[in-house]
Amino acid sequence: MKNYAFGIAATLLMLALSGQLRADLQWPGVVESADGVAISYEVTGQGEPALVFIHGWSCDARYWRAQVPHFSRDHQVVTVDLAGHGHSGLGRKDYSMTAFGQDVNAVLDRIGAEQVILVGHSMGGPVSVAAATAMPDRVVGIIGVDTFQGVVQEFSAEVAQSWLSPLREDFRNAAPAFVAGMFIDETDASLRDWVIADMAAAPPEVAVSAMEHMLADMVSGQAREAFARLEVPIVAINADIWPTDIDGNRQVRSDFDAVIMENTDHFLHMAEPDAFNKKLATVISGLIDRE
Repeated sequence: MKNYAFGIAATLLMLALSGQLRADLQWPGVVESADGVAISYEVTGQGEPALVFIHGWSCDARYWRAQVPHFSRDHQVVTVDLAGHGHSGLGRKDYSMTAFGQDVNAVLDRIGAEQVILVGHSMGGPVSVAAATAMPDRVVGIIGVDTFQGVVQEFSAEVAQSWLSPLREDFRNAAPAFVAGMFIDETDASLRDWVIADMAAAPPEVAVSAMEHMLADMVSGQAREAFARLEVPIVAINADIWPTDIDGNRQVRSDFDAVIMENTDHFLHMAEPDAFNKKLATVISGLIDRE
C-alpha cells in the first residue's frame, strides 16, 4: 500500500513538473517584416527595459548565446535573426540597413515592448540606428558592440570596392580570409574556426547585398547623418583590434561614449564573454540612470 501511494505521489509530481516546464517553455516566434519576409525571434526572461540583441553581418542570434542567459535574469531579452540570416526568410531584393531596421521594428511591435535598449554587433550597429530612427520614443539607448569606430571618417568608394570585389567574384573562397582578419592570434582557435566556417556558409546573395548597402551608406555619408540625427544615447563597447575615434565621433554626437576592451577582437562578446558581460551590464545601468 505504501509503495502504491508513493508511486501515485511520484507520478503526480512528475506531471506537475512537466506541466511547469511546458508553461515556462517559449518557442521562437515568427513575424512578417514590412516587406512580408518572415523574421524569426526569441524572447527570454522578464523586466524592462527589454534588451534587443542584433547580430552582425552574416551572423545570427546564436552569436549572443553567452549573453542571453546572463541578462535574462533581470531583463526581457530579445534576439532577432535579420532577414536572410539564421531562421529568417529569404527573398528580399535589397538587404539594406533600413530594411533590417524594419525587421527589428516588426518584432518589437509583435511583442509589445515599450522601453528597449538595442545592442548591435558590427553591422548590427547601423541596423540599430535604422530601427531607432523609426521608433525613438521606445529606445532608451543604443549599445554598439565593436562598431561606430570612426563615424566621421571618410570612406572612399575605392576602398569599398576593394572589400566587395572578392566577395562578389567568389564568396565561398573570399569570405574565410575576410573574416579571419577580424581575429587576433590569442583568440581560441575553435571559436575562430567555427565563426569563419559559419559566416562563409551564409547565402552569398544576402551577404553581398548587405555589405554593398552598408558600405554605400558609409561612402555617401548617410550612415554619419543617421548617427548624428538620432536623439538617442549611443555608447560603444569596442575591442582594440581597430582604433575607435571617440573624439571624432563626438564632433557629430557630443554625448557619444565608448568603452574599450583590450587584447580582444571583433567578436569580443564571444571571445571574452565574462569580461564583456560585466562591461555591458555597467553600460546598461548607465543608460537606465539617464532616463
